[in-house]
Amino acid sequence: MDHSGHGMNMDLPPFTLGRGLELSVEPFFLTGCLLALALYGYGVVRLRRRGDGWPVSRVISFTVGVLSILLVMCTKLNDYGMVMFSVHMVQHMVISMLSPILLLLGAPVTLALRALPPAGRGRVGPRELLLKLLHSRYIKIVTHPAFTIPIFIASLYALYFTPLFDFLMGSKPGHIGMMVHFLAVGLVFFWPIMGVDPGPHRPGYVMRMLELFAGMPFHAFFGIALMMATTPMVGTYSDPPASLGIDALSDQNWAGGIAWAFSEIPSVLVLIALVYQWYHSEQRAARRSDRAADRDGDKELEAYNAYLASLQARQ
Repeated sequence: MDHSGHGMNMDLPPFTLGRGLELSVEPFFLTGCLLALALYGYGVVRLRRRGDGWPVSRVISFTVGVLSILLVMCTKLNDYGMVMFSVHMVQHMVISMLSPILLLLGAPVTLALRALPPAGRGRVGPRELLLKLLHSRYIKIVTHPAFTIPIFIASLYALYFTPLFDFLMGSKPGHIGMMVHFLAVGLVFFWPIMGVDPGPHRPGYVMRMLELFAGMPFHAFFGIALMMATTPMVGTYSDPPASLGIDALSDQNWAGGIAWAFSEIPSVLVLIALVYQWYHSEQRAARRSDRAADRDGDKELEAYNAYLASLQARQ
């Protein structure tokens, strides 16, 4: 029986981690991931050749982020995800919440701006086009919390609890488009929060934390809704192939548990990154203040001491 809607044979053997990690190439994502690694590597090499540094931690983060996409889209996890709700939910959580965080910590936009050469006076090249995009009204809208938080939530409720999910899963382009959507939503949601790359919406650290925690509880509620359901809620997974030896409702419960548990992991990662950035921001501000004090003989402190002396003289 064909459960995929793609014309693929989905009579898979019972799922094991070993079987799920077997190679099963998805050409679209393989091409995209290899291209992303090649462009990123090219940018790093350009910087190094002209004597500029680029943190190894950013290279590692971006590379692991790309590999995480390959892991869920170019292995048999992708095949099993067509017929098992639980495996699909692993794909969704990784590609929408873990991969974007790792990619953003790699600061690809900053790398591009530093690596791309200026086109010259009166000319427009890739660097100028990127800057124009970063300052465009479109980017201001899609990175604003009034857009990112609702679209982040809608990617769960409006997709899985309507016929839209079954429609997208019925064709290969639909499935690929849905996965690209998950990745894009994760990127625009975490981009303003992470604060590594430049962007039009850059709130303070406390506001970033509030934006983060505004969206995460809805992931937990979504997972709980799946776990508490007494009937299968998604048509695609309501009748799994007999070869899998699984029960649709039990598999849905697992999917809900994965969605619930995964809402915590990215929150912790982003919170650690924010605290780290906040600490280093304060350190840089303190160093700037010290340098300014050295230049002007600490006039600000002298003025404050004079103010205290004047108060004491009045008593």
